[in-house]
Amino acid sequence: MEINLISDTVTKPSNEMLQFMFKAKVGDDVYKQDPTVNELENAVAQLFGKEAALFFPSGTMANQTAIKLHTQPGEQVICDKYSHIYHYEGGGASFNSGVSCCLVDGSRGMITADLVKNAINDPEFFHAPLTSLVSIENTTNKGGGACYDIAELKKIKQVCLDHNLKYHLDGARIWNAMVAKKQHPKQFGELFDTISVCLSKGLGAPVGSLLLGSKEDMKRALRIRKIFGGGMRQSGYLAAAGMYALQHNVLRLEDDHRRAKELGMILSKLPWVEKVEPVETNILIFSVRPTLEEKWVIEKLKQKSIHISSMGQGKLRIVTHLDYKEVMHSYVIEALEKIQF
Repeated sequence: MEINLISDTVTKPSNEMLQFMFKAKVGDDVYKQDPTVNELENAVAQLFGKEAALFFPSGTMANQTAIKLHTQPGEQVICDKYSHIYHYEGGGASFNSGVSCCLVDGSRGMITADLVKNAINDPEFFHAPLTSLVSIENTTNKGGGACYDIAELKKIKQVCLDHNLKYHLDGARIWNAMVAKKQHPKQFGELFDTISVCLSKGLGAPVGSLLLGSKEDMKRALRIRKIFGGGMRQSGYLAAAGMYALQHNVLRLEDDHRRAKELGMILSKLPWVEKVEPVETNILIFSVRPTLEEKWVIEKLKQKSIHISSMGQGKLRIVTHLDYKEVMHSYVIEALEKIQF
């Protein structure tokens, strides 16, 4: 029994999801003639209270399209120092849009209205990049699955309005945040100019993200997606997986959160663990003792067919997901408790 806790992107479609995909009605989505893609786009747009949505092969492409939509070359994006758009999108912000990132020192990947306000460059000071976009990530990846409070997001929105800035949400794990905080999609839809949402992480679809926004922005995004090479043909088979995931796999995210919290409790009691970051959703980050190298922990767990990932500097990450079953959970807990150094 191999147990992969490296990421929630490792999930595979269930037989039920595969059957749903197999029966999908499809067309050519480059011509916007795929009925299942159109259905998914309309459904998710309505869910968040946005005018339109566009289906993408990846969350990175959706985020990069949003940055391109809202900026001009030479301008600047405000984001947290841990942001996915900065660390894990291949330098795409500079390559695709010619913009720089102003990295804010937030808490667990989350920034505040005051931090945003202080990071905005004076638009009259032409020596500095013109600030044009604020991008936040919810839940935070490197921040350990932390979730924003709506109240703080509203404060950031007001700063954006006051300074004529666009506001983007990297919602790769927004479903986890909404389940954990008991929030509604429209609470996010009314705040952000654009939102990217992922279907291939906690929801278990094999491929796919969507970008949500106004009809005008999604019309422009369609051209940008084409330039980025993101146009797909009979992608309704993939969209069908997303439809199935939305209908069946959202509420069960609570199981992933519970298991991550239980693992966090176990780890916090082990002598070789220095610190366990607060666990809100399905991402668990912990640090080992200074005298211990994280690769030793990875190797010991690997010998027990349990796979986790290193974040460097003594930090390790565990991510729970729908393919991580209760029997696996019991086995991992037992294995962790038996490890000695």
